[in-house]
Amino acid sequence: MRVDPRVSVSAVSSWKWTLDEDLRYWDAAGIGHVGLSLRKLEAAGVPGAARRVRDAGLRVSNIVELGWWDLDDRGTWGRQQERVLGALDAAATTGAGCLVLTSGPAGSLDWDAALAALGDALAPLVPEAAARDVRLTLENTGPLRLDLSFVTTLRDTIDAARLLGIDACMEVNSCFAERALDRTIAAGADVLAHVQVNDFVIGSFRTPDRAVPGDGDVPLARILGDLLDAGYDGAFELEMVGPRIEAEGYAPAIERGAAYVSGLLHAATTG
Repeated sequence: MRVDPRVSVSAVSSWKWTLDEDLRYWDAAGIGHVGLSLRKLEAAGVPGAARRVRDAGLRVSNIVELGWWDLDDRGTWGRQQERVLGALDAAATTGAGCLVLTSGPAGSLDWDAALAALGDALAPLVPEAAARDVRLTLENTGPLRLDLSFVTTLRDTIDAARLLGIDACMEVNSCFAERALDRTIAAGADVLAHVQVNDFVIGSFRTPDRAVPGDGDVPLARILGDLLDAGYDGAFELEMVGPRIEAEGYAPAIERGAAYVSGLLHAATTG
């Protein structure tokens, strides 16, 4: 399968597969640029799993599925900090450029207090990430998933990243309908470290219900063009999860999606 080198295939796109199954598929399909799931690495044993990924010669864009903090319960933070430290070690082993974090729910805290708590939770991790040359990124999530994050717009994500001294991950599915998205992208280009790409069929009330790029209503050509115009030079990660992907099957969905995004990038780059 011929894929633009900027396109990364996330292990989330094969949600129910194990790391072993992912590795076999990536090898058979000729996929060399991938994103990893900490959930799958943990199931396989993080240190050994990271070495296997490294030894497979894979280019790793990021590690995701790191869990989150209960921000109004500081007594629970230690375990999550340990998980992120393990992910940082895995990133250093595999060469992953960044970790993708969700904030966790605000609980009883208002937005600003929740952000301050997130800063406290991240404080011991920021220097550890810098020492490993790994970027910590905060992902925008949809407003239906307040169990995962209180940061639900790309504009707020970029503001929060700057205040926290970290970077931002743009999840296209969660922000494509935002006002002045092109201006938000341009203004946040300095902290935008990772982009997750998928599609959405307007009218769905399910979450997650991501679609293969090209199957839905997200104006991907325009958004990818805006990212390139802003100088974004990171990965475009194919991250698809939900019943549409399960019904089609991981391999055909990944291959269609990777081909479609590759085509959009080629068209945007060549004019």
